[in-house]
Amino acid sequence: MAYYGQGQKVQKVMVKPINLIFRYLKNRSQIQVWLYEQVNMWIEGCIIGFDEYIKNFILDAEEIDSKTKSRKQLPDYAMKGDNIILLQSVSN
Repeated sequence: MAYYGQGQKVQKVMVKPINLIFRYLKNRSQIQVWLYEQVNMWIEGCIIGFDEYIKNFILDAEEIDSKTKSRKQLPDYAMKGDNIILLQSVSN
């Protein structure tokens, strides 16, 4: 995909989801995971592993409810890749 911005040709590069997950794993990044059909809740933690089906294993996970602004500590957490809508790094 390419477009022209201010007279220069600019090319955007898509990053495969598996590469992004691996980068978060390697950097031990704190991430947010938004889940399918859970619009008022997300999970924050650090990825400690994943497999070929993009099941993610999260360490020190917290479930955050946006309505009540509550945080619930979870033990080590595993989730199916089918349920994940968005993975993003948490900015500190």
